[in-house]
Amino acid sequence: MSDAQQNPEKFGRVAVLMGGTAAERPVSLRSGKAVYEALLRKGVDAIAIDVTGSAIDALAGIKVDRVFNIMHGRGGEDGVLQGVLQVMGIPYTGSGVMASALSMDKLRTKLCWQGSGLVTPQWFLLQSESDLDACIEKLGFPVIVKPAQEGSSIGMSKANSRDELQKALETALAFQCDVYAESWVTGKEYTVALLNGEALPVIRVETPNVFYDYEAKYNATTTQYHCPSGLNDEQESFLRALATKSSKVLGVKGWARVDVFYDQDGQYQLIEINTVPGMTDHSLVPMAAKQAGIDFDDLVWRVLETSLG
Repeated sequence: MSDAQQNPEKFGRVAVLMGGTAAERPVSLRSGKAVYEALLRKGVDAIAIDVTGSAIDALAGIKVDRVFNIMHGRGGEDGVLQGVLQVMGIPYTGSGVMASALSMDKLRTKLCWQGSGLVTPQWFLLQSESDLDACIEKLGFPVIVKPAQEGSSIGMSKANSRDELQKALETALAFQCDVYAESWVTGKEYTVALLNGEALPVIRVETPNVFYDYEAKYNATTTQYHCPSGLNDEQESFLRALATKSSKVLGVKGWARVDVFYDQDGQYQLIEINTVPGMTDHSLVPMAAKQAGIDFDDLVWRVLETSLG
């Protein structure tokens, strides 16, 4: 970028909102610190704000011109913060209220994709133990059980039997949101970062864990990330286009990350979309950006530009 394009004064004072009260708070704090430091290196007048309760209270008495939202999970990624900022008249990075709310809820995301003819694994809504037998009849085993409104694989468990399914349900119900079982997909796992409507290079993820869980995402040194992904040009282009379409169905703007499996039958299956992706040293969007020739500081700059409208 030229110096003219990188005039930090165009942003005014930027509040980097991080933390929050969701289960992903520790990850958000790590992402937020990295983003804040990158903005300072770019000469942006930035202030780091750790949101420990209400975002309204966190911003009270502080004059800011826009917000870089790096709050992961409920309260930051689900339309709540977006609505608050719109009412306050403060521009912010990323998607709006509707797209954020739909994307945070994995069940509603799947319904939107299904209605648009996009392929996503079969699922079954689990509300209580009385649903287990019907779930087993429909999906069989193995399945993966998920709280619909958590990220970073929090609360997720694989189940290979009725007893394991019951335990997985109990674990997921603790997060006080809809819970569903999803057919287990055997195949290769990919993720596609999106930046201003452009799909970045695809990453293939490999983990020795049962699945790409919280430990594999943020702490393990055994997780392998392949970028280039190993797909041929035609497959890479198809997957990038699929990720872009899946985000447009939900109304996603600015930036995001789409997770996809390529199953044993040669079918791409959409898993979920994240509208406030991680920006830690283990995070996938910075990896994809680096492969595209965008360093971390420039990536943060480009995400901040999504708040300019």
